[in-house]
Amino acid sequence: MLRLGRREFAAREPVIMAIVNRTPDSFYDQGATFHDEPALARVEQAVADGAAIIDIGGVKAGPGDEVSAEEEARRTVGFVAEVRRRFPDVVISVDTWRHEVGEAVCEAGADLLNDAWGGVDPKLAEVAARYGVGLVCTHAGGAEPRTRPHRVTYDDVMADILKVTVGLAERAVALGVPRESVLIDPGHDFGKNTRHSLEATRRLGEMVETGWPVLVSLSNKDFVGETLDRPVKERVLGTLATTAVSAWLGAQVYRVHEVAETRQVLDMVATIAGHREPAVARRGLA
Repeated sequence: MLRLGRREFAAREPVIMAIVNRTPDSFYDQGATFHDEPALARVEQAVADGAAIIDIGGVKAGPGDEVSAEEEARRTVGFVAEVRRRFPDVVISVDTWRHEVGEAVCEAGADLLNDAWGGVDPKLAEVAARYGVGLVCTHAGGAEPRTRPHRVTYDDVMADILKVTVGLAERAVALGVPRESVLIDPGHDFGKNTRHSLEATRRLGEMVETGWPVLVSLSNKDFVGETLDRPVKERVLGTLATTAVSAWLGAQVYRVHEVAETRQVLDMVATIAGHREPAVARRGLA
């Protein structure tokens, strides 16, 4: 059982986390949801399309202009409060590595802290414990926030992913984060080259076997683009193919831009696997 905010999700229930970036320079939508009204419209559409979690980020993941903790909080805290007011049942996640921002968004109503940079600020897990919210424990290969990997190597990338993510998860629970609210994430592209991310996908079942719910953030990432030699705006098909593979291997939560398309992929995989009934089954029965 995965428990986040007011929601509970069964072990085999696929969950969509919709990305809402409060940044003017996001790599995919180039700031389309930086301002409040388009961002709120994005939340409304994502929920209608089947997202159970809204992931709000105030800092672009890649290199760019410096964003202070104060500015990050300014971009996210008030928005979290407004989403909480308008959508009381949605799970609100905030993509941050800073404990100061984590504290502020938890006060505003966040249910989950998405630490994409692998515990670089150990106090963030303490904040999650203090507020009783969930935590995403990610493998970032020891990279500093907002840096790109350069000739990074691993003897065994999945072994390193397991060691780091399970270690972070166990530490979080020891601090007091509810065990049923902790997820692990292989961190595609973070501290990894394309071959590392592909191997992490291929061996995702090893993460699932740990018993921790697995979150994957695949959407339109560089490893998809390099695999198919496609620019950012032409990576949806590759993303959905990777989503299907990840679903078959047992990942549970999917951080995405394209919610409706992802919902169809996840429903199809779940039905093939026998975990979901067809929406309609008339063929050959009339």
